[in-house]
Amino acid sequence: MLLTNRRLRAALLAAASVSLVAATLPAPEPLGIGDPLFPRLGNPGYDVAAYDLDFTYGGDNRKPLDAITKIDAQATQRLERINLDFTHGKVRSVQVNGAAARFATAGEDLVITPATPVEDGARMRITVSHTSDPAGNRGGWVRTGDGLAMTNQADAAHRVFPGNDHPADKAYFTFRITAPERLTAVANGVLEGRARAGAIATWTYRTHHPMATELAQVSIGDSTVVRRQGPGGLPVRDVVPTKDRQKLEPWLKKTPDQIGWMERQVGPYPFENYGVLVVGADTGFELETQTLSLFERSLFTQPGYPEWYVDSVMVHELAHQWFGDSVSPRRWSDLWLNEGHATWYEMRYAQEHAGESMETRMREAYRQSNGWRAAGGPPASPKPPVEGQPISLFRPVMYDGSALVLYALRNEIGEQAFARLERDWVRIHRDGTATTADFTELASSVAGRDLSAFFTAWLYRQKTPPMPGHPDWRSEAPAGNQNAPRNRHAAPDRTPHGTGAPHGTWAPHGTGTSDGTGTSDGNRA
Repeated sequence: MLLTNRRLRAALLAAASVSLVAATLPAPEPLGIGDPLFPRLGNPGYDVAAYDLDFTYGGDNRKPLDAITKIDAQATQRLERINLDFTHGKVRSVQVNGAAARFATAGEDLVITPATPVEDGARMRITVSHTSDPAGNRGGWVRTGDGLAMTNQADAAHRVFPGNDHPADKAYFTFRITAPERLTAVANGVLEGRARAGAIATWTYRTHHPMATELAQVSIGDSTVVRRQGPGGLPVRDVVPTKDRQKLEPWLKKTPDQIGWMERQVGPYPFENYGVLVVGADTGFELETQTLSLFERSLFTQPGYPEWYVDSVMVHELAHQWFGDSVSPRRWSDLWLNEGHATWYEMRYAQEHAGESMETRMREAYRQSNGWRAAGGPPASPKPPVEGQPISLFRPVMYDGSALVLYALRNEIGEQAFARLERDWVRIHRDGTATTADFTELASSVAGRDLSAFFTAWLYRQKTPPMPGHPDWRSEAPAGNQNAPRNRHAAPDRTPHGTGAPHGTWAPHGTGTSDGTGTSDGNRA
């Protein structure tokens, strides 16, 4: 048959050309940006500007959600293929700039072949129609007693939606969540609208600041949103199980004063709002999702935790809004900057408000430091996580072991210089990413002398250096299982202030294993 329609002939020739190009390309393979700890996370060749995530939840947290992910990005090289991090969901279709694209999976990557290559510097919109499956036990969605929430740290956001799943590539987010009208849907950022259609409602949220994928949060459940004002009129919204609204109020009302305390330490709160998300799930961890930190219900309702301890956990996650969220790690080996600082302000708050000695805790950390380093590596050069257990990166050296570096630094350069460094750090790198080298350079500038040797010893060596100002402190040889991941908020192994409890009786907050149904995994950060 002879084709006489020129448009039809052109279309068929174009399709044939795409097939020919695709046939000459090598087999799809997973890529990464070269992070030593998570080599397959992130993808080269483009920079994401914005995500638009659309989830439809039918009311059963055992079933996959329908989803559409739209990604606005700019190519940083010519792309014949585009890799996205995505797994644990079914891809139905993909478009690049409105044209259907071929796709395949390779490892935990979605590999896209656009109809025509994307040129270096060109903008592109990638649209993926897919499912988002809450089943499993490796993070992403976590099932709560009445719905779902997200726990994406460190490498689980791509179990929820396709993207460039590495904190080095931050972007703006829009969330649209469609769910039964009787439920409440929340997400990072500011509520822009709620549209109701019969028994179904669609909620729209938008962030005002760029965000790493690991910090994304969507919660759907039988929740109440409690609003109040923080310092300077900052909107504070807490999201809590409706049945626990009054029971949780004594804790919720503390947040504005805690924000004010943090602002006095390091400067203005960096985002558009803040709040506490309390979920009915035993995750074994709390999580600093941006503008809306996730907490287990049991942290506030389980008898036995002293008030100062719960307060310090709340401040830990709040401090992350500056250290980790606003200033994000360029590489995962820069994680010590997140956790060391959050632990630092957790300790400072406990000392100022409850008399819990920071020096005592740091001396104990120094005693154990050589063991932590032997097991998990030095703070800025940690050993990779155990295969298949990415949260094993969150070892004791990342918490008290990294706060110990800050304690040594303050002793080395003095309190005034240290306070200036902290403020300058979050101001200069706000809404961006930064490295350990950046911190070293800024600290040296503030101190007026080269601190490279100091940081090399404290961050990269296997043996803990002498503590400035405390020549009598000693670190013991490694003993026991020092390699077990530390629960991010295990209560210190000492008698809680004012409780009269015997030494060492406070267990870590959350133990056991997770099957993905809201039971505890024990050590998730």
